[in-house]
Amino acid sequence: MFFLGLFAGWAFQAALAAAPAPVSGGLAPAPLFSAPASPASLLELDDDALRRRVEENPGSLGSLSLGTPDSAVVINSVSLPADPRWEFLPRAECWATAETVEAVRAVVAKVHEAFPGTPPIVIGDIGDPDGGRLKRHASHQAGRDVDFGFFYKTGTASGFPVGTAATLDLPRNWALVRAILTCTDVEVIFLDTGIQKLLCGYAAAIGEDKAWLDRVFRYRKGSSSAVIRYARGHRTHYHVRFYNPVAQELGRRVYPMLVQAKKIKPPVFTVRHVVRDGETLGHLARRYGTSVRAIQQANGLSSSMIRAGRSYRIPLKGVSAPPVKPLIVPSRLLPPSVPDVLAAASWPSAAAFDRQALLKLMEAAIQGAAVVRRV
Repeated sequence: MFFLGLFAGWAFQAALAAAPAPVSGGLAPAPLFSAPASPASLLELDDDALRRRVEENPGSLGSLSLGTPDSAVVINSVSLPADPRWEFLPRAECWATAETVEAVRAVVAKVHEAFPGTPPIVIGDIGDPDGGRLKRHASHQAGRDVDFGFFYKTGTASGFPVGTAATLDLPRNWALVRAILTCTDVEVIFLDTGIQKLLCGYAAAIGEDKAWLDRVFRYRKGSSSAVIRYARGHRTHYHVRFYNPVAQELGRRVYPMLVQAKKIKPPVFTVRHVVRDGETLGHLARRYGTSVRAIQQANGLSSSMIRAGRSYRIPLKGVSAPPVKPLIVPSRLLPPSVPDVLAAASWPSAAAFDRQALLKLMEAAIQGAAVVRRV
């Protein structure tokens, strides 16, 4: 049963009353992907065709994401360009796959489509040019994680202030979250539970389908498949992780080819292992085919002592690493209707959604992207 506290309920009503009028005009919305310049489908190429591209022109493959969010490399990364609709957090590293860059553009444009005159949003870290470990983060290694700041009633904030019922611009924040959920292939949004409750309460108050909200917010039902989940330290921003259907699946297929063609040096990938009672570094080394010394180096351990219940990085070896299966992107959770306050924007519908057509547009956009760093 959905419940709103007295203060929270007042905040939602105040937000509704102060909601920006959804009028036409303003910045034109950007499509998720531009019309294809070529009908060729990268994912439909056979191994021989991919191998030729690897040997002759690896840049033609576009951005590739190899590995997991907390152990990965990115090939042919692109930098999120300057745009009047966003500002960068000082010292932010904003390199990503082309798919992630397009997703950022699409969701921010959707907010401006719904509410023209929206102030710039602050974008924090995305990733390093070559992927891999990024200071201040355990993840952000695969070119698929983006830190978005909140929209505030006072306009663009300096940095990432803590969001509260008194400071957050709930209409614009919900428009952003809704755009991420419906206009992109999002894997997860990490967010403080208190902020989740504010957003969910506002969404319900403007008429969003409550059954859909139950599937979106994990705190309401505890569903492990919910997209918006709690993570400590996310009272100041959204940590969004996108699926990259092309960059991930293509990366999985061509990684051995890139190594064999000596286009890249095999990186050291890691997996995480939660230690059970009785396990030792020797046990872990034998299980994963690595060495005790390698595990110590990956975790900054000066001794062989490990603790049960704690998670440790285990480095993997060999051309087959990382051991990933073909990517299967879940169906998007599309709501059955659009609230009136958001009707100025065009939102995806379940009836019109065509994943295969979207993939072809995506692949064409990736091939035509301005790749800054090539293998």
